[in-house]
Amino acid sequence: MATKHRPEHHAELQVESPMDYAQHEATYNGFLTAVKWSIIGLAVTVAILYFLINP
Repeated sequence: MATKHRPEHHAELQVESPMDYAQHEATYNGFLTAVKWSIIGLAVTVAILYFLINP
């Protein structure tokens, strides 16, 4: 038989420190920049390979 948990048996909710939004946005912008340049690099590679291996 399962035991029921009562709210009075639980510890108080711990509130963590606030998130560093400036660092979060900087990391996200870096990620977007990396994705953008990866897509551009892949597109250039595909175009070069198309002209080199064109049957």
